[in-house]
Amino acid sequence: METAIIELDHRTDQATRQMLQKVVDKKKKFDNLKLWHLYVMWAVVIASFLYLLLLYKNVMEPYSYSFEAMFSAFVHLPFNMYMLVFIVALYGFMNVLKEKREKADKEFNALRCEIIDKSKDLWKKEEEWKNRHLVYEMMKKTFDVNLYHENK
Repeated sequence: METAIIELDHRTDQATRQMLQKVVDKKKKFDNLKLWHLYVMWAVVIASFLYLLLLYKNVMEPYSYSFEAMFSAFVHLPFNMYMLVFIVALYGFMNVLKEKREKADKEFNALRCEIIDKSKDLWKKEEEWKNRHLVYEMMKKTFDVNLYHENK
């Protein structure tokens, strides 16, 4: 459990701390998948650009006089097939990461909204209810989790 959540001893009970920890875990998972998706997306863009540049220099420029000659030169080089397979696989991996990122975002927001909806039950005592803004501020500053509003 995160130290900032453990230090909420008198403001929250154990179940609330577990819920806060779960939302932090979901946020970290979402951020990690978001970062990986970004890396793979840029890898697809760069690999595609470099491959097209190489294709232009090695196939299109020398054999531009005939489509048949360009096609023959393209098929003759086995490197082209490997690069195409690599770029398509990388693109597929990027789409898989995007789906996982969207799923993690939905799970994170669902849990965050659940905490917001149950806030009256989680902070039942009058003193806890008055001090819940301290918990909200800590979650916002430390983990970038907004518990004030359901909308992002």
